Amino acid sequence: MKSQADRSRIEDDLAGLVSIPSLTGDEDAIQDAVAELLIDAGLSVERQVIALSEIVSDPDFPGIEVDRDHLPIVAARLKGRLPGPTRMLCGHVDVVPAGDPGSWSSPPFQPEIRDGKLYGRGACDMKGGLVSAIEAVRMVDPEQLAGEVIVLSVPAEEDGGSGAFAAIRAGYTADACIILEPTRLEAVVAHGGAITFTIDVPGKAAHASVRREGVSALDNLHYLIAALEVDESIRNRAETRPEMAALGLPYPTIIGQVEGGTWASTVMDRVVAHGRYGVTLGQDCDDAAEDLRAAIAAAAGEHEFLAEHLPHVSVWGGRFGSASIASDHDLVASLQSAARDIGARIPAPVGAPYGADMRLFVNHGATPTLMYGPGDVKWAHAANEHVAIDEVVECAEVVARWLVSGAQ
Repeated sequence: MKSQADRSRIEDDLAGLVSIPSLTGDEDAIQDAVAELLIDAGLSVERQVIALSEIVSDPDFPGIEVDRDHLPIVAARLKGRLPGPTRMLCGHVDVVPAGDPGSWSSPPFQPEIRDGKLYGRGACDMKGGLVSAIEAVRMVDPEQLAGEVIVLSVPAEEDGGSGAFAAIRAGYTADACIILEPTRLEAVVAHGGAITFTIDVPGKAAHASVRREGVSALDNLHYLIAALEVDESIRNRAETRPEMAALGLPYPTIIGQVEGGTWASTVMDRVVAHGRYGVTLGQDCDDAAEDLRAAIAAAAGEHEFLAEHLPHVSVWGGRFGSASIASDHDLVASLQSAARDIGARIPAPVGAPYGADMRLFVNHGATPTLMYGPGDVKWAHAANEHVAIDEVVECAEVVARWLVSGAQ
């Protein structure tokens, strides 16, 4: 195994991927580029284009939030000289929109390196991690490898995880998997999830001059939000797993969009609110939806108007379940040992408050999985998204050591 990653090549590879605007739902071009990098790295590359229609009726289908009809999957294999386990490195190539270009210090799809960091949409989430994976397998000598390595590049993580789900259904599982999401080089062993919901809140219209004759749907929404805040507090206080409890708010609830009103001088008779509701460890998305509906129903039952005019709750879009492995799992210990062997920082087991493809491999692929990668999630989806090149390099070197550790 090569002892050091090639920093210059990492910079070039990452800049090349970030320059491709691979918005979720439009991942074909970026998958072409990833396949070329993997071929250049000497791996045997497999490509599949899976029709959405082939998996959408699966009872475990995780949902979508953008229009798409196919899922381009890229997988690459490196076989070792010795028998051993199958280890997988997984990353997603889709990114979210860049938002207002004026909020960026440089164009989001024109990558720029400043002060040792590469800036651009997707640099942190998670093309930096994908480049770490590719560089890691470049560093590995097959003669030192026991078993097989699979590098899996998937679309559609941002809008639900249908890319990873399709790959799992196509047979891409392993004895152990690392997803190289931005974790600040910590080992995420547990993560919450989220469902998307809509609440249709009724009111009673009236002229503004006699507003007390009406019932404001907006006021009713404020009342329901207060109830959801109480529910959020109860659900978060109940968490006992240390890695999740340490987050403070592992299962947040938010209202992100509100629509309503037909006239400036009319009391609002309807408000529609869209939001996110957390999925706790140990429950699935259906369980979380039941919790949400119960909280709304209980609050409505104690409200003079809403008790007779019930709000309607619908759950739709991506279904991000939760997942976990034990903090002392062999996968965690082997990654820590690899970092220790090369003098890198030792990844501590931590929790994450967001949904990720990890839950699909754990819950549907019977594959022990953790997340470990360069970058800080606070820069994911943000203006001036960036990743430190030093972290991409360190991640590649630790992962390369982990890949060959079974042959030592």
